[in-house]
Amino acid sequence: MEGFISALNSIIWSPALIYLCLGAGLFYSILTRFAQVRHFKEMCKLLLNNSESDKGISSFQALAVSLSGRVGVGNIAGVAAAIGFGGPGAIFWMWVVAFLGASTAYAESTLGQLYKVEENGQYRGGPAYYFERCLGWRWLGIVFAISAIIGCGIFLPGVQANAVGNAVTQIFGDGTMVVTSFGEVGTYKLIGLAVILIVLAFIIFGGIKRIAHFTQVVVPFMALGYIVMALIVVFLNLDKVPGIFSLIISDAFTAQAGFGAAIGWGVKRGIYSNEAGQGTGPHAAAAAEVDHPAQQGLVQAFSVYVDTLFVCTATALMILITQQYNVVGELTDGSFIVQNVDAATEIGSAAFTQLALLSVFGNFGQVFVGLALFFFAFTTILAYYYITETNVAYLNRVFNNKLPNIVFKLLLMFMVAYGTVNSAGYIWNIGDIGVGLMAWVNVLGILVIFFMYKPTMRCLRDFEQQKKAGGPITFDPIKLGITNATFWEKKLEKAKAGQDKQLP
Repeated sequence: MEGFISALNSIIWSPALIYLCLGAGLFYSILTRFAQVRHFKEMCKLLLNNSESDKGISSFQALAVSLSGRVGVGNIAGVAAAIGFGGPGAIFWMWVVAFLGASTAYAESTLGQLYKVEENGQYRGGPAYYFERCLGWRWLGIVFAISAIIGCGIFLPGVQANAVGNAVTQIFGDGTMVVTSFGEVGTYKLIGLAVILIVLAFIIFGGIKRIAHFTQVVVPFMALGYIVMALIVVFLNLDKVPGIFSLIISDAFTAQAGFGAAIGWGVKRGIYSNEAGQGTGPHAAAAAEVDHPAQQGLVQAFSVYVDTLFVCTATALMILITQQYNVVGELTDGSFIVQNVDAATEIGSAAFTQLALLSVFGNFGQVFVGLALFFFAFTTILAYYYITETNVAYLNRVFNNKLPNIVFKLLLMFMVAYGTVNSAGYIWNIGDIGVGLMAWVNVLGILVIFFMYKPTMRCLRDFEQQKKAGGPITFDPIKLGITNATFWEKKLEKAKAGQDKQLP
């Protein structure tokens, strides 16, 4: 099975997908005239929008939910894997993916807002919804929904849970070994798993509101705390910082592990980390209560910056400054191009990051990484559940409510348990398949939408014109020639009816 998973992973993550993601980001960056740069001030301003309703969540809460999906194990273990397999230059390509991917995030999240629907007293949307409502291709919506359920409900939760289990072991040791169907597992890891499952069940059975309220508190706190720790490491080693940036940039083009390895691992881990183009962000974006679809698109573009340019860079600087990493060679003989730590150190885990903080802060550093991993991974699992639930709801609309939600709640919890007790390398490959499946469907889909209808560009121009005119910000899809945006059509009708009643 492990051999089959590896072979399938190599097919899905062929160079074609890597360059498709980079190309889509460059394409949207040029066409939006680099909106991710021009509207940076507006992005920050929109984050202060804290208006929620009974049916929707605020822009900030939507950002927190999407960040809970973006800021996860990929920021700690994923960055370590990128360095270990692709060399320091892989970090440069993660930056490139983030910068270009911010425009892709704008496009997909604007689409999520534009074509959202109101179901059972809450807003829902995402790629499955906009493929059906914009393109009229229900079959593609079904394909994405199934891919998302497989990816976010089955494959990806195990990656996050696995990292938590490894972190618990790194901090507390194994404890007494217990023989299970998955081999010997330490009691401390099993205790950690029990805590995760109990808290997870409490939150996911409470719906998007409970998820949003939890993540809006935890996500900013954990991200800020993590960045502060990295800044302390940087401050204590200021003299090394110019050399580290020079190493990253030079190695990006004369890569120690091979130029292809640097790009491949940088892009793969970049997409896994910030999820731009993967189609996950639009689900949370659709739940937000905003005045214009482009507003939430810009907020989600900002989330890519937070994830990769801030949190991932923090991890990379800690690892590279302290030199707590190895880089494997292109040969499969297990040899190292760079070896600074024990050869037995697991590259696909948080070990490099833990060793980096251990070298500066002692045992507290290890404990801190373990806690960061717990919260990063746990909130990401919550985001994965919400995405799974949204796509189950979409399929229920198509197939007349034949998919009970409780089955997928239990399935996700089982995959969390399974991922916790399995080996890191195997589970990372499974996670990559989940990311790749969604990325293929979503990136190709949003490009088709652009060439056929260009709704995201119409939204951006409309928003920019209203801002230039001094507002107020409203949205009329019919005026822009956008069809099937029924939520916004009804919202506009209600607003006009309210105005008519106020007239004498």
